[in-house]
Amino acid sequence: MGDSSKHGPHKHGSGNLKVAFLLNFSFTIIEFIGGIWTNSIAILSDAVHDLGDSISLGLAWYFDRLSKRGNTPVDTYGYARYSLLGGLITAIVLIAGIGYIVWNASQRLLDPEDVDTTGMIVLAVIGVVFNGAAVLRVRKGSSLTEKVVSWHLLEDTLGWIAVLIGAAVMTFWDLPWVDPALSIGISLFVLWNVVRNLRKIMRVFMQRTPAKFDVPAFERAVRDLPGVVDIHDTRSWSIDGETHVLTAHVVVRTDALPDQVTKIKERVLECIDDDAFEDVTIEIEYGLLK
Repeated sequence: MGDSSKHGPHKHGSGNLKVAFLLNFSFTIIEFIGGIWTNSIAILSDAVHDLGDSISLGLAWYFDRLSKRGNTPVDTYGYARYSLLGGLITAIVLIAGIGYIVWNASQRLLDPEDVDTTGMIVLAVIGVVFNGAAVLRVRKGSSLTEKVVSWHLLEDTLGWIAVLIGAAVMTFWDLPWVDPALSIGISLFVLWNVVRNLRKIMRVFMQRTPAKFDVPAFERAVRDLPGVVDIHDTRSWSIDGETHVLTAHVVVRTDALPDQVTKIKERVLECIDDDAFEDVTIEIEYGLLK
């Protein structure tokens, strides 16, 4: 006999992602215009990078909206994991973009070029405002997709802060290498954090046990319950990194009465963080006390 516990739907951040996408895409258009206005190949290159960012943000927003659909006979857990797919694509695009930026910045270190510092300062201020607003909006969310996207946008914000600082420095001193040096440092910092979140996403895709759920400790607690003979075949995985699934086979005494079995199930559920699990199924078996 089994027991399944179902909890309310997880709230996703499609509203946050929508705002982030619109802000990023709007600023990408401004970048293209500003790059032509300042005759800056660096800004035009970053505009191409931000266009890729906008595409990945749009995908993340679409997949997150798709994840809100209900269960179907084919997708019995619904579409929650689609939000992770958006986060995965975003992370891959971001890593590729960072590689592109680091490569171009390295070339600039070897062969520094003069830039229009006044135009850079104007665009940098606008960039900090747009991207900073997007970061603040997305960082309010808690899903893995929003975490990856927040680092995605933080890269752009810090990048424009670097442009602002570099332009200010180059306004007073002839140090054209400052801008590419700052870009490389910030890109490596953001890359480290993106890889950390990418590892979390892959952990969910591989259906590993949720990081905060200790299976051996759970099984020890269940075995100590009155009337429990043993527990086996404990399986736990995460749907989207926030809501989890748990199944287990609990062996009780052969003479256990129905009301005793019901009480055992209640105590088993008390051994877990009930709010973190989307579904909990306890299969009851009868066996002799060893």
